[in-house]
Amino acid sequence: MAWFLRKKKNILTSIDERKDLPKGIWYRTPSGKIIDTEELKKNAYVSPEDGYHVRIHSKEYFEILFDHGEFLEMNVKMKSKDPIKWEDYKKYTDRIQEARKKTNLYDAIRTGVGKIKTINVVISCMDFSFIGGSMGSVVGEKISRAIKYCIDKKYPYILISKSGGARIMESSFSLMQMAKTIARLTQLRDAKVPYISVLTDPTTGGVTASYSLLGDVNIAEPGALIGFAGPRVIKEIIGKDLPEGFQTAEFLMDHGFIDLISPRTKLKNNIYNLISMMIEKNH
Repeated sequence: MAWFLRKKKNILTSIDERKDLPKGIWYRTPSGKIIDTEELKKNAYVSPEDGYHVRIHSKEYFEILFDHGEFLEMNVKMKSKDPIKWEDYKKYTDRIQEARKKTNLYDAIRTGVGKIKTINVVISCMDFSFIGGSMGSVVGEKISRAIKYCIDKKYPYILISKSGGARIMESSFSLMQMAKTIARLTQLRDAKVPYISVLTDPTTGGVTASYSLLGDVNIAEPGALIGFAGPRVIKEIIGKDLPEGFQTAEFLMDHGFIDLISPRTKLKNNIYNLISMMIEKNH
């Protein structure tokens, strides 16, 4: 049985010499489960093995939520300016240009108009791949215009957050977007137009402190990191250990910040049911 136990040196293969599986064919979850990427895509990028929600972009969310993946994109080519001439180890303008080339996006959010099971809706979705999904003046303006369109058309508004917070390179201009978007959401509420906020992993900083937790219904994906400051910063400030599961979607739901935790596979149905009830109630 020596051959079975691989005792002979000439058939041993060191870990360094083993070839990894081709990229893009298999996906390994944090728990070590390996899933075929085609199977993962068919399951809304949720691992059927352990329920892990893979981080996805606006392209994938639009495909999942809009009927037949069809939508009309609004305000596509809006670009960030450099209001304070920011420069660290590279210029802000260079950083923006690099992010555009890398992601094929103009900024960290996209807005589409389409249907969810025949109901006209507007969906804005943030992209973490564009400078950490940071909220700058373009993000705020796109959200503001999307909300105004919803008020005019009486279309329900769905906003999917995935962000590291306000964009430091725009300084106070990015912080102003918090007040700007909240003001628009107040107008949306006064117009009795439904607003569904979907919080994904991660949703942090000024985005959490403004529009992402102001939905008529706040939905989160399982296990999503949601918070304002990071756990390390909070721990240093309060001088205490943080509770287990702190800043997870489940923790926030237990403490009343989240209304529903929805697996991505059921997100479209849950949004449809909610906006159907809200539209019926407003009529």
